[in-house]
Amino acid sequence: MPDIIDATKAAFVEQYGIDPVWFVAAPGRVNLIGEHTDYNDGFVFPMAIERCTVIAAAPQEGNKSTVFSVNKNRSAVIVSDGSSRPPERSSWSSYVQGTVQYAFEAGFKPKPFKAVLNSTVPLGGGLSSSASLEVAVATLIEAMTGQQFEPVQKALICQKAEHSYAKMPCGIMDQLIAVMGQSGHAMLLDCRSKLPQMIPVDDPNVSVLIVNSNVKHVLTGSEYPDRRRQCEKAAQLLGVPMLRDATLPQLESSRSRFEQESEGDFCYRRARHVITENDRTTAMASALTKKDWATCGQLMGASHQSMKDDFEITCPEIDCLVEIAQNTPGVIGTRMTGGGFGGCTVSLIDTSQTEHILSAITSRYQSATGIEPAAFVTKPAQGARILS
Repeated sequence: MPDIIDATKAAFVEQYGIDPVWFVAAPGRVNLIGEHTDYNDGFVFPMAIERCTVIAAAPQEGNKSTVFSVNKNRSAVIVSDGSSRPPERSSWSSYVQGTVQYAFEAGFKPKPFKAVLNSTVPLGGGLSSSASLEVAVATLIEAMTGQQFEPVQKALICQKAEHSYAKMPCGIMDQLIAVMGQSGHAMLLDCRSKLPQMIPVDDPNVSVLIVNSNVKHVLTGSEYPDRRRQCEKAAQLLGVPMLRDATLPQLESSRSRFEQESEGDFCYRRARHVITENDRTTAMASALTKKDWATCGQLMGASHQSMKDDFEITCPEIDCLVEIAQNTPGVIGTRMTGGGFGGCTVSLIDTSQTEHILSAITSRYQSATGIEPAAFVTKPAQGARILS
């Protein structure tokens, strides 16, 4: 954290010629298990990571704000008076603009500011760099106004910004863990009630390893919305409000109903993933509480297989990484994490074998694909906070 703070301050001074007044930070996250269940009112099990977005800021004259992104090496002008509208085409600054707009509508009215954004969360890696940015902006608004959001309200404002301004119909998991993460804990989140249960992840003998495949396949942009739509269609066919309310026997007894639909097979398999993934997620929280690592590993493996076969969101490089990790001594369990089609894997590993595992996975993956991965070990980190 000190390194990115120093770098962000230096960038701010270089950009604006003055010292910043406010510093805030918000973490990225890794989802241990529970993928694509959040927008189905299901269960997820994320933890905040030790990679974050930092914002340095100071007041600015005039009626608009200026933000400079170190990662993008470019500036953008932000409307600060509550009069902005969702853009036709989104960009990196849309996350900032949307959060400012909806905070303003919620009664938080920051004066114009100048800011520098800097992030160590890998972009497009499935570690929620977007929610990290949104929540950091909301935290900056708290610092500037002296007001404080209620935690769920803060997450919902950030989620709304992503829906309307960034055009991504995400669930609530990413924003909530960035707001509410606790050091040394993962969060079992009921996405219907928004009630979190903090689960200790503090066994020194087990570490969390994240490996970035450094692959992000070019998509049409419809893959995420398509799966969300297929889940909604499956819930309609099952006669339930959301897939959270469906059971596997209910799905199997309704198989003929799915077969009569044009996308019936897709909807059936999407539903099977969500129903079984919800069960795996709650079972994982229970197993982790008991330090039943064998069960944790089995659940992670089953989760990945379901994402591959039923939800169809993995890719050859990610499947390769998972297979390599599964065959590496000291790896307890591994799976893809995030929205899919590239990005990262998450593994639970034997801490005493960390160096061997890192070397084995990265070298074998590079040999198999010609791509150099990036890997790091992280502990569960604190949620968003005002640094100064």
